[in-house]
Amino acid sequence: MTSHQDMGLRVAVVLCVTAALMGPGSLAGAAAGTPTVGLSSRPDALVYIANLHSDTVSVVDTGTGMVVDSVPVGDGPDSVAVSPDGSRVYVTNSASDTVSVIDARTRTVVATVAVGDEPSRVTISPDNQNVYVANVGSDDVSVISTRTRAVTDTIAVGDAPLGVAVTPDGCTLYVANAASGTVSVVRTATGAATGTIPVGSGPTALVLTPDGRHLYVSNLTSDDVSVVDLHDGAESDRIPVGDQPAGIGVRPDGRQVYVANIGSDNVSVISTRGRAVTDTVAVGDGPNGLAVGPGGSLVYVSNFDSDTLSVIDTSTARTTDTVAVGDGPTGVAVAQGKRA
Repeated sequence: MTSHQDMGLRVAVVLCVTAALMGPGSLAGAAAGTPTVGLSSRPDALVYIANLHSDTVSVVDTGTGMVVDSVPVGDGPDSVAVSPDGSRVYVTNSASDTVSVIDARTRTVVATVAVGDEPSRVTISPDNQNVYVANVGSDDVSVISTRTRAVTDTIAVGDAPLGVAVTPDGCTLYVANAASGTVSVVRTATGAATGTIPVGSGPTALVLTPDGRHLYVSNLTSDDVSVVDLHDGAESDRIPVGDQPAGIGVRPDGRQVYVANIGSDNVSVISTRGRAVTDTVAVGDGPNGLAVGPGGSLVYVSNFDSDTLSVIDTSTARTTDTVAVGDGPTGVAVAQGKRA
C-alpha cells in the first residue's frame, strides 16, 4: 500500500484515486508546444490542469491546439481555479499546505500563501475579493484576500472537507465534508457555518445550478449524486452514477450535470429535468477532475492514470479529443479567451 493509500478519505479526491486504482499510467506528460488532437477548430479557451505528481500546472490553448506552458508550483498540486477576470490562477498544493498564485499573463507564480493542512479544493468569490480553500487535513476552510494575498479567516466545517462552491451573490459557501457525509452551509459575511445538510457517503465535489435552486453533490463511496433543494435545505433526490464519482460540473443553461467516475473510467451525463443519467461517455483512466467550458459546448476531464485530458463534445456526448498533460492530472479549470 502506498503512502497515498494510507491517507484514505483524509486526502484530496485525486489521492483517493490511488487507493482505488492500480497506480499512475505510463504515458509521459506533454511539454510546452506539444500538439493536441483536433482542438484548433474549438472556441478559444485556456484550460489549466493541476498535475499532482509533476508539481506543475499544464496550460492548454484550445485555439491553437497546443500545450503552451507548464508552470512549476508547490508540492502535490491538486486543484485549480481561475479568477472571474481571468488574470489570476489559484492552485492548492496538498503536500506543501500552500496555495500558489499564478499571473495568467506571464504564467509565473507571483505569490505563495500558507493555508491549512492538505488543501484540497479552491474556489473564488464572484466579486473576486476572496479565495476559499478547503483543507482536508485540518477540517476547515481558509479565506484568502485577493488584494493582500493573506489568510484573513479560518472557518471550521465538517470532517475532511473537499468540495467548495459559492453562490452567485457571494453570500453563501457550501462545503462537502467527505468523512462526515454532509455539506456545511457557511455565511460568508460572518465566516461561520450555520448548518449542515446530510448527503451520500464520501461527498467530494459539488456544483450549484445556474438558477441557484439546487446543489448537486458527487458521493465518492456511495456511487451516486445527491440533489439538494436549497430552498428547503435538504436532499431531495439521489441519482446512481458510475463507480467513485468525483469531479462534477453543470452546463450554463442548467440542463445537464456531468460527473467524472474514477472507478469506471467514464463520465455520467445527468438530465436535471429528469434527474436521471441519460448518457455515459468513455474517457481515460481514472477520471477525477472536470470542468465545463465556455458556452457549455465542451467538457474537460483530467484522467489521473492516463496523464491525459479528455475533451467531450456535449452535443454528441462523445469524447472527441485527447491531450497529453503532466503526471497525475487532477483539478481542471477553464478561462475563456486565449488572451485571458
